[in-house]
Amino acid sequence: MPRTFSIVVPVFQNEANLPDTIPKLLGLGSGLPSYALELIFVDDGSQDRSFTILTDHAARHPGIIKVVKLTRNFGQIPAIQAGLRHATGDCVGIISADLQEPWEIFPDMIKEWERGAKFVMGERQKREEHLLHRLVSGVYWYLIRRFAFPDYPTMGYDFCLLDRQVVDDLNRINEKNTSIFVLTYWLGYRPVRLPITRKVREKGASQWRLWNKLTFTMDTLIGFTYLPARVISVMGFAVAILSLLYLLFLLTNWYVMRTSPLGWTTVVGLLTLLGSTILFSIGIVSEYLLRILDEARKRPPYVVERVVGRTDDRT
Repeated sequence: MPRTFSIVVPVFQNEANLPDTIPKLLGLGSGLPSYALELIFVDDGSQDRSFTILTDHAARHPGIIKVVKLTRNFGQIPAIQAGLRHATGDCVGIISADLQEPWEIFPDMIKEWERGAKFVMGERQKREEHLLHRLVSGVYWYLIRRFAFPDYPTMGYDFCLLDRQVVDDLNRINEKNTSIFVLTYWLGYRPVRLPITRKVREKGASQWRLWNKLTFTMDTLIGFTYLPARVISVMGFAVAILSLLYLLFLLTNWYVMRTSPLGWTTVVGLLTLLGSTILFSIGIVSEYLLRILDEARKRPPYVVERVVGRTDDRT
């Protein structure tokens, strides 16, 4: 019985890309004759014709394509989580629907997997994107390397191949507000790195806005580092030292010069400094409390409306 190679593709507003993406991924089957190909497309609440296009192709290829439709837009990471839970492959690839990553090297990834690798990543060496995108992403990856995983890819990754064991490990973790790619790295499997170039998006508009990137960065820092909490501690210690030094300055000035400081200026300045520090600290604590609330509610990270196409008994 042939082994199964699954590919999970999160889809959100990808009407312009899917007519090219689906045939390209289907074409991988001819280059992997000893594998049964399974394509898992997860429609993350698209409002365009993405779901219609996917179901049309699923009807033409019922033994290969499966479409998982979520009830609304839950985000890229929950969509990937849904895809991993519905994938039946012995090895499972993850790639975005716009194919900015070189999908054609999946056979090379499978060769590494056949040699025993449980985690094969496409490590970006170059990004053919606008300067602003590279700068914002660069800050995110720097923070991950600096405060979480020093050997994390300099330009990150979101294109990879995972062994069934790794997929099962991820499926047992039900964290919300997380990054599936950083979480995979956290599991500890040593990755095999294949150098790639991330191409510029040719069709459609990216739905990955600046706000999404900022939220994603905050989720990752809170989920995989102690940095935000440590900021409060360091900031509190620094303010205490500065306040003590300022108090010593005032006492020295009063003792030597016999002059007292101006009243309202000093009071307003100190209150403003301490007030802003307290509010900032409360904000960080609130972020942690919100995530604790999310976990305590036990709500699923996504809700599946229906599944179209190839069936299996994994849920």
